[in-house]
Amino acid sequence: MSFQCSHEVEQMCCVAKGACHRSAPIPEEGKWVKAKEIKDISGLTHCVGWCAPQQGTCKLTLNVKEGVIQEALVETIGCSGMTHSAAMASEILPGKTILEALNSDLVCDAINVAMRELFKQIVYGRTQTAFSENGLPIGAGLEDLGKGLRSQVGTMYSTLQKGPRYLEMAEGYVLQIGLDANGEIIGYKFVHLGKMMEAIRKGMEPGEAYTSNIKTYGRFDEAVKTIDPRKE
Repeated sequence: MSFQCSHEVEQMCCVAKGACHRSAPIPEEGKWVKAKEIKDISGLTHCVGWCAPQQGTCKLTLNVKEGVIQEALVETIGCSGMTHSAAMASEILPGKTILEALNSDLVCDAINVAMRELFKQIVYGRTQTAFSENGLPIGAGLEDLGKGLRSQVGTMYSTLQKGPRYLEMAEGYVLQIGLDANGEIIGYKFVHLGKMMEAIRKGMEPGEAYTSNIKTYGRFDEAVKTIDPRKE
């Protein structure tokens, strides 16, 4: 293959290149791989991305086998429009090589940034499966989700004047927070929405599904006062 050279380069004589410094091996699914092409890249990893105004973020999980995205988990928070972008991105990503995905419009800047950061991690061998023989099976991305396949979400609100309010924890949607005699939070009551919806889908009456999935955490039973964190 010939390329156009400048006049200065054309006038130069040839000097043999003695050194042959090959690329360093990277860990991939329990193997050391000297990657030359996109098909040499495999692994499962995660990354987060953000949009320019930083009003929302995306956590992207990809399971890549021989350079091709086999599985994608797109989780977003903080922006209502981003959920629709994630829906489109979930259709766009599988089947693309990671290079194609890097150069695809994934609709939302936060998802594009997550893809950029994930690309850098995976081509350097910084993956969750770097030292796992044969990596993880397709479907492993779902393990990041809780019961009922809902994202792990933490939502807290606090003011200097009125203090903290727990709104949603990994366990579920917070119904009440319990306070001790000093007014400090010592526990909370929550409903596990994922389990509740699973029960309803299996035929349980909604009211029963709701009450049967209400639990408490911490020393809630010892609280001298309980409040609704969304109203009180």
